[in-house]
Amino acid sequence: MEITVIGTESLGVRGISCMITTASRRILIDPGVALGYLRHGHLPHPCQVAVGAVVRKKILAAMPEATDIVLSHYHGDHIPLADANPYQLSLSRIPPLEGTRFWCRGTASLSFHSLHRREAIENHLGHPLPDADGTSEGILSFSVPVPHGSPRSHLGRVMMTCIKDENRTFVHASDIQMLNREAVAVIRAWEPDVVIASGPPLYLLRLTEKERTEAWTNALSAAEGCGTLILDHHVLRSHAGCRWAEKLSEEAGGNVVSAAGFMGREPLLLEARREELYREYPVPERWHEAYAHGDVGVEDYMDFVGMVE
Repeated sequence: MEITVIGTESLGVRGISCMITTASRRILIDPGVALGYLRHGHLPHPCQVAVGAVVRKKILAAMPEATDIVLSHYHGDHIPLADANPYQLSLSRIPPLEGTRFWCRGTASLSFHSLHRREAIENHLGHPLPDADGTSEGILSFSVPVPHGSPRSHLGRVMMTCIKDENRTFVHASDIQMLNREAVAVIRAWEPDVVIASGPPLYLLRLTEKERTEAWTNALSAAEGCGTLILDHHVLRSHAGCRWAEKLSEEAGGNVVSAAGFMGREPLLLEARREELYREYPVPERWHEAYAHGDVGVEDYMDFVGMVE
């Protein structure tokens, strides 16, 4: 089994997209990308925009190669969107994908917006999407829907994926944020070698001390229950989150890494550094407006592009 992480916060974008290659399948999970639209009053810095463009290209190149595509849920950093902003992946760019099998978070308890996004994908592809929650087929198994973060979250539920071949077991736990012990129990029951999951969104002031403690306890449990825990996504959107993940790895014995670390790269924590980027690389007036209209490109920021190519 070959595990390739395409886009996460430690690789410069929002998302948790992966390609898993086995002897007979190429499984693309959560083929979406985004950049936090506003942080500290700033739109994404052009350095982020440049990296985001590279990750979009990688996802688009992976799609025709995939035998299977998994959609864990329907948030804009996990799927192509019909109404994508300039920093996301537009559904209009997705090829027909004839013969590709889809495995999707089902319609039960979806919000209006998620249902609308799922229907837009169905209309674009020209066929309905199946409900994969709680099902298994060959090397693939899917959880029943688990909370997107805390059980009290208003952000809905996500579907986790387990891929097991003769050599390795991999789990993609998407946006669980380590805030729900039942989700971690499901992961441990799969007895995985490698897990990729979202850590807690420590940059959000609404996260309580109780939730922070719960996330720490659950993340330690997840790390103890696998060979390698790739902890990324929400937790690496701030410097405080990076320090939290480093301390967690120390306590867990060193088996907690970022996606960049897992892929043998230096972390590219552009969201956490957005304010610094604006200070270090001033942005020309009306640059974002010109980019949205296709009047400027990202050529001036190719040093950052080289970090993800």
